[in-house]
Amino acid sequence: MATDRLRFGVDLVTFFHPGFWGVDSHEAIVVYARAEPRAFWDKILDSVQASGVAGVELTFSPFNWQDAIKTYGSVDAFAAELARRGLTLCSGFFAELEAAGDFAEPEAQRALIDKAERYADFLKACGSDIMVIGAPLRQTLGAQPVQFYNFDRAKVIADFLNRLGATLYARGVRLALHTEAHSIFAAARDVDLMMLLTDPAYVHMCPDTAHIIVAGSDPVQLVDRHHERMIIAHWKDAIGPMPADTPIDKHIHERHQPYFCSFGLGRVDWPAWIRLLRDRAYEGWAILELDAAPDPVRDIANGLTLVRQALLPIYR
Repeated sequence: MATDRLRFGVDLVTFFHPGFWGVDSHEAIVVYARAEPRAFWDKILDSVQASGVAGVELTFSPFNWQDAIKTYGSVDAFAAELARRGLTLCSGFFAELEAAGDFAEPEAQRALIDKAERYADFLKACGSDIMVIGAPLRQTLGAQPVQFYNFDRAKVIADFLNRLGATLYARGVRLALHTEAHSIFAAARDVDLMMLLTDPAYVHMCPDTAHIIVAGSDPVQLVDRHHERMIIAHWKDAIGPMPADTPIDKHIHERHQPYFCSFGLGRVDWPAWIRLLRDRAYEGWAILELDAAPDPVRDIANGLTLVRQALLPIYR
């Protein structure tokens, strides 16, 4: 689905629910993807097409760019599969920064930049110019030894993001930092700090409405302060903030999922959100993301119906 100024897509994490694949665990999805890659990817792309959106955002394996190339044989072949279904590669999610831990060492930074450069070349070859990047995670409240996320720590990260953004720009791709709950870029103060320290020419923003709520902030107020940095957005709903002492570890993304809900059933003020985009003249991709939806085609289609009937008349 598209309007003259808003285009709608979906992040492939939406298809990471065991029920959608008829299996009993996330691990079983990965096993199936490895055993039957063509059937796996064809089902995903056919489902995206059936849901009514126009764009695809790639994410972690088994939904990443390397898996797509391996399945279809080449970048051009994957692009042709998208085109055959009337789909566009709108963006790609780069999760390696979150997984890198302390990447202050030059060797670690070089490795990240090398991975990002290869990803950028793939995105550009498929017609996309946006790489959405997850930020490093915060520390669990009360953990020892304490690692404060202060100005000095933020500046180290911001300096790297500036260099990474400039590297991607040279390849025709823009960096958009994602507001991942429990990362150093989700709560209002943390977003304000990173936006202050990064160069707006090279570091942009991908607000995720649900993650901002889970982090205890207001997505409309927060994005309004930085609206000129937004080049893509994840439209997702959430029931409210998570407890401040939530453990932040390898299971944090699983802990997020019970706080996400179907589009329009949570705390996001969607009329206020669409008025903000209208008043700030935002144009671009809107990613209707649902973390591991059991019936993603129905849920995405229902979200589009709500958008079409209740929100687009306001935006227009």
